[in-house]
Amino acid sequence: FRKYSPMSDLQDFASQICESIGANTGHIAAVSDRDCIIALSGAPKRELMDKPNSYDLSKIMESRKTYRYMQGETVLHVTDGSEKYHLGVASPILCQGDLMGCVMLLMDENSKPVQEADQKLAQTVAGFLGKQMES
Repeated sequence: FRKYSPMSDLQDFASQICESIGANTGHIAAVSDRDCIIALSGAPKRELMDKPNSYDLSKIMESRKTYRYMQGETVLHVTDGSEKYHLGVASPILCQGDLMGCVMLLMDENSKPVQEADQKLAQTVAGFLGKQMES
């Protein structure tokens, strides 16, 4: 059994958003709740879906601030046990001040650098998902 997550109500919607973000940015797109990735596009689902969020990702979410990887920084992994992917952008999803999850653009060794526009897109989608949870 999985713990109930209010984000699971938006799982199908989040999957569609990930497909659109991935197609428009060229990056792997993912949405997580507070525990694990619930939607993913651009990477094999078996590698990331339902895997526990990494400590680093949890800390970023708890900070309630958007993170963007800059070349030369230490990479922050997305899930426990997966060294293949790291965070490019992570933008927490907030609903009435409560942390619900995170919108992410992921990178691997072949990824192009994330741009400020990618960061703004993730922030916009996170804000939109937070508003959807209010209704």
